[in-house]
Amino acid sequence: MNARHTATLALTLAALASGVALAQDKAAAKPAAVEKCYGVAKAGQNDCKAGAGTSCAGTSRADYQGNAWKNVPAGTCVTIQTPKGHGSLTPIES
Repeated sequence: MNARHTATLALTLAALASGVALAQDKAAAKPAAVEKCYGVAKAGQNDCKAGAGTSCAGTSRADYQGNAWKNVPAGTCVTIQTPKGHGSLTPIES
């Protein structure tokens, strides 16, 4: 193999390596999957709408309000224990 082929091969391998590194960085940058979990937010710490009389984030009026939700890591909602019971994937009737 002559010097020109060696240089071309080196550049090709470097380009492949940087492409793999870039793909790994993009995969690592993906946001974690989340789910809406009702009944686990403290008063004023919900992520969005909490039923009648509220508009959006931070408007829940009571700890663990059943119609207020908070984003939690996917698959963990129903395992979260509060003084009022477990979290729920659907609004909790009060």
